[in-house]
Amino acid sequence: MTRRERDPILRRLERDAILACAAMVAGALVVRGGHPDVAAGVLGGGLLVGASYWAIKASVDRLIGGARDARGGRAGRVVGIGLFVLRYALLGLGAYVMIARLRLHPVGLVVGATSVVAAAAAGAIRTSRT
Repeated sequence: MTRRERDPILRRLERDAILACAAMVAGALVVRGGHPDVAAGVLGGGLLVGASYWAIKASVDRLIGGARDARGGRAGRVVGIGLFVLRYALLGLGAYVMIARLRLHPVGLVVGATSVVAAAAAGAIRTSRT
């Protein structure tokens, strides 16, 4: 991402999700005795959820930017919807490639995909303590 995130909560969530995914990859390596099959799946799931997060965030940023900018109009909405559909089609293709072609471990993919949820839970716990 070339643009620095202005919202400190989102910046912390992004950082914590990366750290959670890295910790899950390390944990998978330890649990599997150094065999990288599940760890590769965890990393793949983390990449998928990161791409999904980016797609949602880009769509929301575009909608908010369009709301601020009166030029958007109907053509802007059509382009936004097209980009939204394209992003999710690419995510589906990525998931297919990871499961069917790269044969990444499906449990690892699910575990990696929970890295944003783990980061959000950690953030909620951290916030509730203050």
